[in-house]
Amino acid sequence: MIEAFSYAFIQRAFITGLLVSLCSSLLGVSLVLRRYAMIGDGLSHVGFGALAVASVFAFSPMAFTIPVVVVAAVLILRLSGRSRLTGESAVAMIASSSLAVGVVLISYVKGTNTDINNYLFGSLLAVSRSDCIFSIVLSLSVLACYILLYPRLYAITFDPVFANAAGVKADRYTTLLAVLCALTVVLGMRMLGSLLISALIIFPCLCAMRVAKSYKAVTIISASESLVCFCAGFAMSYSFGTPAGASIVVVHLAVFLIFAFAGFIRTKGILSRLIS
Repeated sequence: MIEAFSYAFIQRAFITGLLVSLCSSLLGVSLVLRRYAMIGDGLSHVGFGALAVASVFAFSPMAFTIPVVVVAAVLILRLSGRSRLTGESAVAMIASSSLAVGVVLISYVKGTNTDINNYLFGSLLAVSRSDCIFSIVLSLSVLACYILLYPRLYAITFDPVFANAAGVKADRYTTLLAVLCALTVVLGMRMLGSLLISALIIFPCLCAMRVAKSYKAVTIISASESLVCFCAGFAMSYSFGTPAGASIVVVHLAVFLIFAFAGFIRTKGILSRLIS
C-alpha cells in the first residue's frame, strides 16, 4: 500500500477523500441530531440532476452544480419549516424530482457522459489535479467555518428556541449548516457518488452515539471513526480491486455493527458482570 502513494492520482484521491470524510462527519453530528440526516441523500440527487443539466448544455459542472445544490438545501429547510411538508417529505420530493429530470435529460443525449456515471457511482481515483485543489480549498473553508462557529452550531443543534432567546440567529445558522452540507455533498459525489454519499454523513455520528453521551465526545469519535474508516476502505479498495466508494461504506457498516454491539454490552452491563 505504501508503494501506491508514489502515484500522483493515489495521493490526490487520498487527500481529497480524507478531507471530505472529515467534513461530512463533523456536519453529520448536527444534521443527525437535528433529524436532517437524509438531507445529504436528497442533495446528492439534486447534484446528479444539476450535473445532467450541465452536461446537456455544456456548462461547467462544478460552477453550475454548487449553486443549484446550495439553493436546494435552503429550499428544503424552508419547505420543511414553513409549510405543511415534513422534512422527510421535502427531501423526498426534491430528490426524486431532480433525479428524474437528470435521467430524462441524459436519455436524450446519445452516449451518456462518463463524468455523469462517475458522479452517480463514484470515481475517487479519477480525481484530477484541478478537482483536488478545488476540493482542498472548499473542504478547508468548510472546516474553518465549522470550527469558528462551533458554539453557535452547538446551540442550534439542541435548542433553537433558546438559541434565539440568547441572541443567536437560529434560522441564519441553520441555513449556513445546510449550505456547508451542500458544499460537502458536491465534493463527496466524486468520491462515493450520489447513491452513497449520505453514508459519510450518517454512519460516523450513529457509531459515536452508541458509545458516547456528550456532544463533544460524539463529535470527536465521529471524526476519528470517519478518518479511520476512509483509510481502511481505501486500503481495501487498492488491495482487492473493489470500488473505492463502496469499500468505504462497507467498512463504515462493519464498524457501526461493532459500535452497536459495544453499546449494547455497555447498556446491559454485561461486561461488568463478566468481570465480577
